[in-house]
Amino acid sequence: METVEVAVVGSGFAGICMGIKLRQAGCENFVILEQADRLGGTWRDNTYPGCACDVPSYLYSFSFEQNPHWTRMFAPWDEILGYLEHCAAKYGIADKIRYGADVTEAAYDEASGHWTVTVNGTETLRTQALVTGVGGLYKPNFPDLPGLDSFTGKVFHSAEWDHEHDLTGRRVAVVGTGASAIQFVPPVAEQAAHLDLYQRTAPWVTPKPDRAIGRAERALHARFPAGQRAIRDVIYWGLEGRGLGFAGNPKLMKGLELQAKRHLHKQITDPVLRAKLTPDYQIGCKRVLLSNEYYPALTRDNVDVITSGITRVTPTGVVAADGVERECDTIVLGTGFEVFANLTRMGILGRDGVDLADAWKQNGIGAHLGITVSGFPNLFLLAGPNTWLAHSSMVFMIESQVRYVMQALDLLRRRDAKEIEVREDAQERFVRQTQDDLGNTVWETGCTNWYLDAQGRNSTSWPAFTTSYWRRTRRLDPADFVLTH
Repeated sequence: METVEVAVVGSGFAGICMGIKLRQAGCENFVILEQADRLGGTWRDNTYPGCACDVPSYLYSFSFEQNPHWTRMFAPWDEILGYLEHCAAKYGIADKIRYGADVTEAAYDEASGHWTVTVNGTETLRTQALVTGVGGLYKPNFPDLPGLDSFTGKVFHSAEWDHEHDLTGRRVAVVGTGASAIQFVPPVAEQAAHLDLYQRTAPWVTPKPDRAIGRAERALHARFPAGQRAIRDVIYWGLEGRGLGFAGNPKLMKGLELQAKRHLHKQITDPVLRAKLTPDYQIGCKRVLLSNEYYPALTRDNVDVITSGITRVTPTGVVAADGVERECDTIVLGTGFEVFANLTRMGILGRDGVDLADAWKQNGIGAHLGITVSGFPNLFLLAGPNTWLAHSSMVFMIESQVRYVMQALDLLRRRDAKEIEVREDAQERFVRQTQDDLGNTVWETGCTNWYLDAQGRNSTSWPAFTTSYWRRTRRLDPADFVLTH
């Protein structure tokens, strides 16, 4: 059986960053397991029309590898994918990625202090440390719509876009108005003969400060990287200030709400449509979306917004709660993802064979600093519970987590230990404090959002500034861990 020092699962931002830092630390005996045939994670899989980042591209990159080649302030998916491929090649980890390697189970052996990782159901490898970088938003969420299986037209999720299916001249039904739909609805509305948008809850939408980054400006960034870093720093601190409203005092969100209302009133003049698109909850409770094209697309003659809910799907259309059946030949599901489903689906078995999914069902989703879980030695989660942001870049959080994991691995090596495990009381303190802090945030103001788990607990959001997370993870405290020799 093959044995490695570290096995990393996933080759998105988290997996690529982990691989780079392992190689820079002199570790050569590691592997990155990727179930697809190409790296990139969400930026490989999401290729729908209009797909782009909603964090400024200056900030959506590793701090140690700025990209002077972004062509827009908010980079499209293909540029981000190209950036990740560039990083893998430049830092020499492309050869460490094993494609077509779907991790179906990982089981911890207490006697040896190693994980046995099962790949594609049959192959196995042993590793002392297991690092998951699978992301929290990977598995598409398919809604339970009565009759959907009977539909004779084309059905696909936005995360699995069917580019072979030409939407020109078609009657399209779009279900959902989240972060993906707000990007693909405008280009689809231009193609389709008619588009029905089924909205359950109106999103808050603010203007998108996007612009092209010209060739001369890109050349300056390449020649004077300090200037690009200065722009990055200004953007970072500007977004960090928004954290006061999200994670501090929800009353401070009033300014953002006023901006969103102004945006709506400026772009939607029809009072009936405007009423449909006006949210009835505190801004920030759900994800705040950015777009300059979404509202204008909804004013087109060939677009209708239906807010009465879906009763059922027929072979040739969709029946809303108003009793009207609206014919369509294509249904596009913009219904988001199942949070952390890809992490729990693989079967991570810790001490005594306890499955991480079962442990979280029983105790609620939680991890110390979102990285380590008691009962699961030598396991490290990247982009884990309560590390997701609403106001800044997840790449910043991932770098903080990777630095913390590298300290844990270094401690394991220096102490010549076989396992490192977070103390249960340390994890409980962190989870309890995090939940207490979340009680005062905008996410707890009453709306239903995807940040909440099955127990109604916010297991997703980080309830403070990114600087506070950086401080918490800057130096690993050995007192939080038990090392076994």
